[in-house]
Amino acid sequence: MRPSLPIVLSISGHDPSGGAGIQADIEAITALGCRAATVVTCITVQDTVDVRRVAPLAPDLVDEQLRTLMNDIKVRVIKIGLLGDAAVADVVAAVLSDHPDIPVILDPVLAAGGGQELAARDLIRSIQGNLLPLTRLITPNSPEARRLADRPSLEECATNLLQGGCQAVLITGTHEQKPEVTNLLYRVGQEPLRSTWPRLAGSHHGSGCTLASSIAALLAVGLTLEEAVLEGQKYTWDALSFGTAPGKGQSLPDRFFRYRNKP
Repeated sequence: MRPSLPIVLSISGHDPSGGAGIQADIEAITALGCRAATVVTCITVQDTVDVRRVAPLAPDLVDEQLRTLMNDIKVRVIKIGLLGDAAVADVVAAVLSDHPDIPVILDPVLAAGGGQELAARDLIRSIQGNLLPLTRLITPNSPEARRLADRPSLEECATNLLQGGCQAVLITGTHEQKPEVTNLLYRVGQEPLRSTWPRLAGSHHGSGCTLASSIAALLAVGLTLEEAVLEGQKYTWDALSFGTAPGKGQSLPDRFFRYRNKP
């Protein structure tokens, strides 16, 4: 029997546009040589412009999905995205606490690209208190970092999040008003690792999902955290640069650009 592909579990919401959420994770995980398993946390009503509605699934249904899956297959890495509400976050944390050896990549989706609020205060508290201590790497953009940590500077935000129990913090700089995008990886007791990328024109939907799920997949195939973070950023930048705008709003990444743009 052939060896199975490394399995990355995506725990996130469904985006009908295919730009973000579960479908984005499946595409990135598959493109980078892994098999995607999925647990849906919520159903959304959204398009390429904005999110109109988020309907979290019943917490017991999320719990049952997770426990059934984890009892059957060997998951190499877990990626968490949109959770929907605190009750769902709580059951996810409860199940994952039974599997402390599986690395968790947390993309704290707090707002949609169009501005729609996606996280109430109790969900933020659950992320801070229950999920951070289980997290190998959290990947907030700068507004998310400031909201989670309630600190003015990004360095202070990173310090606060590390003190909250996660092992590493990657803060992305796409929302900062600078000509280039600077992303910073913070780890306890080490100097930050800085990566700078040319700023792409326009607005892009699903960039955070692509980044976090690609890092998860690269960890699953054996890269170190630092290697996975760097390679995941490059993969994401390329996917965004090859993206197209199929609707009236943001551009969607082409996560299979490597197959469509071979020399």
